[in-house]
Amino acid sequence: MPGWWLLAIIVMELGVAVAAGLPFIIGEDPWDDFGWPVWIPDVVVLLVVPVVVFGAVSLVRQQLRERAEASQATRLMDTVLTTSREWLWAIGPDGRFTFSSPAGVELTGYEPSELLGRHFSLIIAPDDLADALQFRTSSQDEAAGWAGLRAVCRHKDGNKVLVEVSGRALRDAAGRPNGFEGTSRALDPRTPDSLATGEIRSRIEATLAGRSLLTAFQPIRSLETGSIIGAEALTRFPGSPSISPEMWFAEASAVGLDVELEILALETALAAAKGLPPTLSVSVNLSPRACLDERLPEILADSGISRARIVLEVTEHHHVVDYGPLAAALAPLRCRGLRIAVDDAGAGFASMRHVLLLKPDVIKLDREIIAGIDTDPGQRALGAAMVGFAKEIGADLVAEGIETEAELSAVVELGMTAGQGYLLGRPSVRTDDWVQWVQ
Repeated sequence: MPGWWLLAIIVMELGVAVAAGLPFIIGEDPWDDFGWPVWIPDVVVLLVVPVVVFGAVSLVRQQLRERAEASQATRLMDTVLTTSREWLWAIGPDGRFTFSSPAGVELTGYEPSELLGRHFSLIIAPDDLADALQFRTSSQDEAAGWAGLRAVCRHKDGNKVLVEVSGRALRDAAGRPNGFEGTSRALDPRTPDSLATGEIRSRIEATLAGRSLLTAFQPIRSLETGSIIGAEALTRFPGSPSISPEMWFAEASAVGLDVELEILALETALAAAKGLPPTLSVSVNLSPRACLDERLPEILADSGISRARIVLEVTEHHHVVDYGPLAAALAPLRCRGLRIAVDDAGAGFASMRHVLLLKPDVIKLDREIIAGIDTDPGQRALGAAMVGFAKEIGADLVAEGIETEAELSAVVELGMTAGQGYLLGRPSVRTDDWVQWVQ
């Protein structure tokens, strides 16, 4: 580089010298009109030109250095994105993914291109994110973000994946909320070192002993009249806001206390449901294993709520090998007016097996089908097929997770008659809110 620098100065010095001296060679004196001495051009050549050339060369060298550093940073970032086991993600202010790293494929089952533009509720329940944000607001600095929050991620194949989430809120130049970015990694509740099984068991046993659960109800609306026709019970764990409800149940399953926790959640929900308007149906969630518990008929009978109002939503937390015992356990309850619903229909093979073999009274379409149904032809076709299927078997159809006006218009156009989601009503633990639903 120094050799090129010296050569450039010599060439430019010669060029300026020739340009400045050429008038004198042909007998002209361009400086007479200004009264300047003839040595001024020489000074310009000797001083100004080297400074200009030095500045230009320094600028070029700085640009090359910055380009090399940027290239190195890009290579490093590419290495991190392709080799990291943690999933890097970003969502915009509308809740849709704007970035997803390759590690997300293993965690979620979706390629980055499949997630871009899709709503985050495809992967994680909005309630879980709301709980995380509430915890962050109350106990952590907003600018620093949050770390170590446990939640449940929904895999493309319908399975649940335990994850630890770290992230921060984004803001634009004006300081307005502009989405979130962060990382997630899978956790294995069966590994003692990863989730401290002893601590989990102690925490869940303490919850069972203290019966320290709350129930929030989320309204279910008729899409034909707009009126609220029912409410789904959603369990809340007030003592541990950093752990999502789904994570609680997943951890309970890992230590063999899942049925006990589900039974407590059911009893808590039915007790709280006495505060609901009597015209509303009450939807409660149970896994197939909990449905087989011998305490279930007595709990329903002692609840003080008519069996005709209760909708038992069968979830797909566990694989069902033999549907015979499950159907037999539910049959006498159905004869007494209890209705059966299959939750998260369309989210995986297990939920569709529930539909086919349990012949439910209600089919609740999973958010995975509803999210983006206004723009995705495949989802619209699947939604239309489910509408036809429900009519064929005489089941009611509920669209879960309606978050936008466009999604609402799309499901109504397809002939769905009931819906649930943040657009139609948020979960609430306040009795005053429940009473207003029918007013």
